[in-house]
Amino acid sequence: MGTQSGQAAVADTRAGTPSGSAAQAEGKRPPTGAALLRDDVTEAIRAAVFEELATTGYARLSIEAVARRAGVGKTAVYRRWRSKLPMVIEVVSEIVSAGILLPDTGSLHEDLRLLIQVVYRLLRHPLAAQIVPDLLAEAARNPEIAGTLALALRETQRESSAALVRRAVARGELPASTDPDLALDLIAGPLYWHLLVTREPVTRDYLERLARSTAAALGAS
Repeated sequence: MGTQSGQAAVADTRAGTPSGSAAQAEGKRPPTGAALLRDDVTEAIRAAVFEELATTGYARLSIEAVARRAGVGKTAVYRRWRSKLPMVIEVVSEIVSAGILLPDTGSLHEDLRLLIQVVYRLLRHPLAAQIVPDLLAEAARNPEIAGTLALALRETQRESSAALVRRAVARGELPASTDPDLALDLIAGPLYWHLLVTREPVTRDYLERLARSTAAALGAS
């Protein structure tokens, strides 16, 4: 990653060492043994995790390989995550949740269209197309991965569907008994099937029909 990344890695791995002139100016030293987790190092590691997942898959991914790709020592990785699984889950969840909280468009149909567009863009990303099926395959073999992955992915997206349903109920467009999880299933299921299983093209017309069908399935008035 070059000289700057190497310097960042060194600074990050020196736990308990003041960071440059700022620490000296304050005349303070962090507590002995405290880890100074630099944001730039953390971001480099996150990017490396994503790239390693896409390149080698979960089974072959290692802390050492992630550290090499990020240009840091493996101790910098272990300061952030105790093992491979929580590291991968956090990084994938963060990517999945990016942009999920959506504004109120004023109508159920438009809210659904917007959420469908966001999920569509996430799933059609070339790296996501490699990573998601691989993680699901690993989950089928490993109960710990299955439980952790399902919880993480569900939690990162649940708030978006819950907010969408709350707004529609308040407008009188959906019954109060509407299940937010069902709304998310009705959206994500067809998109996952098309984009990552059958690999069929998804047209703008299909996304529009999916929005209308989802509204109808939820009992929109």
